[in-house]
Amino acid sequence: MIVTLVVACEVGFWILLAAGLALRYVAKMPRAGAAVLLLEPLLEVVLLIATAIDLRNGAEASTKHGIAAVYIGFSVGLGHSTIKWVDQRVAHRFAGGPPPVKPPKYGRARAVHEWRSAGRWILAASVALALLQAAIWYVGGSGDTSSLRGWQSSMLMVIGINVVIALSYTLWPKRGALR
Repeated sequence: MIVTLVVACEVGFWILLAAGLALRYVAKMPRAGAAVLLLEPLLEVVLLIATAIDLRNGAEASTKHGIAAVYIGFSVGLGHSTIKWVDQRVAHRFAGGPPPVKPPKYGRARAVHEWRSAGRWILAASVALALLQAAIWYVGGSGDTSSLRGWQSSMLMVIGINVVIALSYTLWPKRGALR
């Protein structure tokens, strides 16, 4: 049930995003579009409650519970930037808005861009880590939580990879072509 709910939440995310942007730009109803976009976090709340109920009802903590925690974490950390990214492109394509802002290619500006991106990924992984730890405490010593601990290791790797990428742009900034 949990995996199906994760898939439903992901599909729901894109449906709400499309509906919100269609209301905003096609129907020229920006407030209604914003209201629909504000419904997005409810999907994660439903998933969180369903996961807690599943564990409370005696389900063994498994990969599916880890996937739910990771999905919620990534929605929190990356959801807003994803919506903003899509919004810029839809506004440009369908509403005569300015072209989407491209990330800087070189130097300090690129390093700052990479640190901001890393910050979003670190937030996502940290939320997932916290939810995974809460699930481990919730299950307690009576159940096997090894799959949840495995997900925690993966989230620590996500953090490490993003820090290394951002740090590499800081220590060895990419330079423009020499003339």
